[in-house]
Amino acid sequence: MNIQIKGLGIICAIGNDAPSVLASLKAKKSGVGPMQYLQSKHNELPVGEVKLSDDEMKKMLGVEPDAIISRTTLMGAISLRQAVEDAKLDLTGKRVAVISGTTVGGMDITERYFQQMKEDNTLLSILEKHDCGASTRDIADLAGLKDAEVITISTACSSAVNSIILGSEMLNAGEVDVVFAGGAEGLSKFHLNGFNTLMILDQEQCRPFDKTRAGLNLGEGAAFVALEKNLNPQPSTLNPFIGGYGNRCDAFHQTASSEDGEGAYLAMTDALEMAGLNPEDIQYINAHGTGTPNNDPSESAAIRRVFGDKQPYVSSTKGFTGHTTSASGSIETVISILAMQNDFVPASYGWKEQDEACITPSLGEENVKLDNVICNSFGFGGNDSSLIISKKHKGDLPETLNSFAQNIREISSNVIDDLEQLKDFKEFISPMEARRMGKLMKAATLTSMRALKEAGIECPDAIITATANGMLEFTEKFLEDIDANGEELLKPTLFMQSTHNTLGSAIAIRTKCHGYNITYSQGADSFEIAMRDAERLIKTGKANNVLVGYHDESTPLFQSFAERLGKPVPPMIYSKSVVLTKE
Repeated sequence: MNIQIKGLGIICAIGNDAPSVLASLKAKKSGVGPMQYLQSKHNELPVGEVKLSDDEMKKMLGVEPDAIISRTTLMGAISLRQAVEDAKLDLTGKRVAVISGTTVGGMDITERYFQQMKEDNTLLSILEKHDCGASTRDIADLAGLKDAEVITISTACSSAVNSIILGSEMLNAGEVDVVFAGGAEGLSKFHLNGFNTLMILDQEQCRPFDKTRAGLNLGEGAAFVALEKNLNPQPSTLNPFIGGYGNRCDAFHQTASSEDGEGAYLAMTDALEMAGLNPEDIQYINAHGTGTPNNDPSESAAIRRVFGDKQPYVSSTKGFTGHTTSASGSIETVISILAMQNDFVPASYGWKEQDEACITPSLGEENVKLDNVICNSFGFGGNDSSLIISKKHKGDLPETLNSFAQNIREISSNVIDDLEQLKDFKEFISPMEARRMGKLMKAATLTSMRALKEAGIECPDAIITATANGMLEFTEKFLEDIDANGEELLKPTLFMQSTHNTLGSAIAIRTKCHGYNITYSQGADSFEIAMRDAERLIKTGKANNVLVGYHDESTPLFQSFAERLGKPVPPMIYSKSVVLTKE
């Protein structure tokens, strides 16, 4: 494949640009430490913060000091500007897309003003900056790409790698000329407390793959890469290629990974097959390696299944940056590129003691030639993706994948647009399950299972979800709990069901679908983007059938916000599922 990485940008806990990040990696200097900018009561938790205040980032971007802008947007715009400048591409007359992965979006400013918005109409405009899609639009605008198409992916911690995968697919399909793909995520009390309720945050420096590991350190940051299809590709140390990729679902649990790492195994093997490489052709794996008791042995099992006893160098760089959640995939992609360009293997910071259940990570290697690198990125819900970066290109995709010959038809659909319709949940949901489900989860399950039943399909080849606002009911309840309980005694079930990709991954778990799984969150355009992706999958022979769902909800509070803004009041529930297949 001749998709070339023409430029990059990065900002994270160990540097505000690529040279400073490289220097920190080489010096083995971690950016994880005490909180400085996040205003949380949990000061016992170390984090990987970007070493800039909001005001300093606004000044860098030429934004008015009193502008209310999320850290997600500020960091995203800084790194995207860097990628644009580094690529030095003439974008005149080009079809440009900006694809970003995020889950938090503008949550840091929403939670700051949440209670005040209930009384002060002048603050309601903040809601227009809350959702994931709005942050991507603002990132593109602040980076000087106002005319670019924008797409937001929200698959938790695999979001940014999935952005790079989608960008490569769009370039291969000839839909765009240049793509800037990556992710951005700012720290917020919402997701700090959310992860804390799951009891997977370490109060010390995280230690991925170490026997004494106790959890992860949350981080923040952003990174983007510029992608372009190179018609005359040559091996390049400075501008490597997208070698291959895989997007699979573990289909095991909403927050835990399976013991054998099935989703991770499938993602890595798909990436190798697409790249035309054997396991021994990989010199380095930048592991997802969160430092949690569950993730590290699961990923280790998957690596052992793929590579046997001939494992390449493996390290997790989250000890340097913290776990930057939705941005981690692009931050670690840029780190992997820097390693390739400078012939070294980044250390697995914090590791000391061997755990027999885990691989043995590298503590850093110098003068190592890296021709092919895997970057792993795994998210809640088993959204597992792997990306291969190569110095040489594979060549064009096989003719069968470039033919775009298949005709596509919709073979079934189901819609719920009234809360009364949820009373039929027993058709597919047990009363015990229903007790733990919000209304949107019930609706998405019902429409999905009905559409699949009508189509005569038990397990779809792929699941694509669209949602503008995600699980608003649980998001609102968790925000209220944070305010009411002072960041104490919070409910993990609320956080677990607040992420946008919860819906798609829950359907995958129910149907045991290990196939392609992705969630789009770009406002009103989400469903159209999802349908385009489904059609692309079928046309390129990567799926024979695809379940596509569009699911959104509102609450009385958010309906009142809409009324006060003078906007159309959203329905309390809307869920539509369709099954597409090739003829």
